[in-house]
Amino acid sequence: MRFTSEQHLDDGVLEREFTLGEIPGTLWTPASAAPAPLVLMAHNNGLPKADPRLVARARYTTARGYAVATIDAAGCGDRPRSAADEQVRDDLRRAMRAGEPVDEIFESFIGPLVENAVPEWRTTLDALLDLPGIRGPVGYSGGWTALGIRLAVTEPRVAAAGFFAGGYVPRAQREEARQVTVPLLFLLQWDDEGNPRQRALDLFDAFGSEEKTLHANVGGHTGTPRFELEDGCRFLDRHLK
Repeated sequence: MRFTSEQHLDDGVLEREFTLGEIPGTLWTPASAAPAPLVLMAHNNGLPKADPRLVARARYTTARGYAVATIDAAGCGDRPRSAADEQVRDDLRRAMRAGEPVDEIFESFIGPLVENAVPEWRTTLDALLDLPGIRGPVGYSGGWTALGIRLAVTEPRVAAAGFFAGGYVPRAQREEARQVTVPLLFLLQWDDEGNPRQRALDLFDAFGSEEKTLHANVGGHTGTPRFELEDGCRFLDRHLK
């Protein structure tokens, strides 16, 4: 892992950009000298790691005493995209403009993204836990629920997960949800125009965790109340500190 830049922010958070082979990422760490538990924070289905909503959540969580890391998945953010990637994105935009069904396009797009992203996240996790000032247990928090499901099933170092029901979850991960056993906090925007409510409720029902909590708020996709940041950190406090 090679750090390429660092910046001390007003809230005492240290923000560092890094590369790990071809993987670009960002690490936020708190001012405290004590080792901080690690939270992996993934952006949804191809959004860049510099997405303002992700950065705001990361800084808030870091100020609460956590190390937070994110990476750009292959074909996302500033990473190069293949011609096939671009074609799928074009097909998706065309179908959405025309009001056509998009589930099968999402399957062909999100499924491979998850398959390619999980090994990179696990490699990044190995490198992060070797750094001074960062410790387990590890939490997952993010809008990319499909990735979080796969990590919660395959990565034993993930001890708790917070998911946002705001993106398409492929059929393979909906089946894997039954194998998720870590404590779980699931956020749902009740009026999310792009996320069928019943599908999200069915996914919550499928999770195998003995401790799972659903927070549902009225409003559209980007209308999650700010107090959910505080509730999310209290959830992490219970399981990571």
